[in-house]
Amino acid sequence: MKSSVARYKKDPKVKRALAVMAHPDDVDFGSGGTIARLTRDGVHVSYCLVTSGDAGGDSSRATPEERAVTREAEQRAAAAELGVNDLTFLRFGDGRVEVTLELRKAIARVIRQTRPDLVICQSPERNYERIFASHPDHLAAGEATLRAIYPDARNPHAFPELLAEGLEPHAVPTVWLASSVDPTMIVDITKTFSRKVAGLRRHASQVGDRDDLEANVKQWARATAKRFGLGKKRLAESFRVVTTA
Repeated sequence: MKSSVARYKKDPKVKRALAVMAHPDDVDFGSGGTIARLTRDGVHVSYCLVTSGDAGGDSSRATPEERAVTREAEQRAAAAELGVNDLTFLRFGDGRVEVTLELRKAIARVIRQTRPDLVICQSPERNYERIFASHPDHLAAGEATLRAIYPDARNPHAFPELLAEGLEPHAVPTVWLASSVDPTMIVDITKTFSRKVAGLRRHASQVGDRDDLEANVKQWARATAKRFGLGKKRLAESFRVVTTA
């Protein structure tokens, strides 16, 4: 067990959280159990999805526009399973996300709108041990989110058009990076794991044919719990905590 790894405890200072992810289902796979814990603890959680998953890996012949409609609906249903009903879709192109000023401004706008005490986003670091966690869209979304947090969302001189929209600067004090290669905090999701799976199953276009879904997700969560010294049969998700205040 890493002695420097903390365990999540309810923080009364965290009243609002924002999860910024590249695709529909990213938040459910990487952080679904944690989101369920946060909402159970009374935190108001919002989602910001950079894309609508229009290039998602299903075998249908639907158009990108049709697929986006399906996947947005699936994400809304999945979010409801975890106690979340405030979702924003930025609708950047799936598979074509880059760290641009346009994306930074779009995320900064959502941060100023939702004014979170905590942002959960994807790590911009490539994980060579789990390469599927390092989809280029994930890396770009994570980097753009961190740049939107610092300095864009808090700087009154960044994107003055946001001020013209009536959106005052907001400083996010804490960020949790999901899928980090060097996590510093674990969240015990044993009691919220069933809600995580319920959310994942709502993504029928992506995982509807996977009979092994729950078993595989449980195996990953159990491995994380074991790595950081939780008891037998415990399940966990891990994050790198970044202080940005």
